Amino acid sequence: MTPYDDRQCCLGEGPLWHPGRQQLFWFDIQGKQLLTRVGDAARAWDFDEMVSAAGWIDEDHLLVASETQLFSFKISDGSRETITLLESDMPRTRSNDGRADPWGGFWIGTMAKDGAGPVGAFYRYYRGEVRMLYDGLCIPNACCFSPCRNYGYFTDTANGIIKRVSLDPETGWPAASPEVWLDLSGEDWGPDGAVIDANGNFWNAQWGAWRVACYSPDGALLRTVDIDATHTSCPAFGGPDLTTLFCTTAGGRVSAHDAARSSHHGKVFSAPDIAKGQPEHQVIL
Repeated sequence: MTPYDDRQCCLGEGPLWHPGRQQLFWFDIQGKQLLTRVGDAARAWDFDEMVSAAGWIDEDHLLVASETQLFSFKISDGSRETITLLESDMPRTRSNDGRADPWGGFWIGTMAKDGAGPVGAFYRYYRGEVRMLYDGLCIPNACCFSPCRNYGYFTDTANGIIKRVSLDPETGWPAASPEVWLDLSGEDWGPDGAVIDANGNFWNAQWGAWRVACYSPDGALLRTVDIDATHTSCPAFGGPDLTTLFCTTAGGRVSAHDAARSSHHGKVFSAPDIAKGQPEHQVIL
């Protein structure tokens, strides 16, 4: 993969390919920014708190997750409207990984700002209701959904275990207890954000591993894609035919050894003709 954008994020996250606009959006959590580009034109919006993930509502609006809320963001003029509060009474936490589900809901994880302690959780916003799904998490990540709509996936990067949960076919709410799907706890890197392609394969950014890895629906490692940055954080599929793989990375917390190996930490990377992705689902307010 090669750099898609030369701006270097302290903590790049939440890449979203808007299917209507044919445009990639992503975040620098620590920099409190939403970033995008259209052709050669780069653009960014600043916020007064950390922002981390988004889903698309319509052609001109995103649902954005921040430290304290989910809000509607109007792309054309930057205006914002609170949809619901999210741990607004917990100054220690912020939002992290999130993704829209096939039913128009939105899953969002929270975590301690310093990454310490199991104070995080996964929530689901669905048609006006926010419900906690799972708590006791350190670094919630990798929420994504199978194309058959049977399963949702998520992980706690701190323990390296990716879980799978059966979803109700009509509403998308969890219909059973999560089960261990893939145990990566023995690795010297951590599973971070993930996305599932049109064939049901699980693409996982791996923090500290300089790569994105692809696993089959039964958990077998199929291939890896190298990235010239150590801390890969979240992949997304985009491009006109959804065959371009994008991945955010982090420029912070890079060792002196890794900094000497590459000057590209924190950039967004891309590679064409990798696999066929699913279009990102629309959020229904």
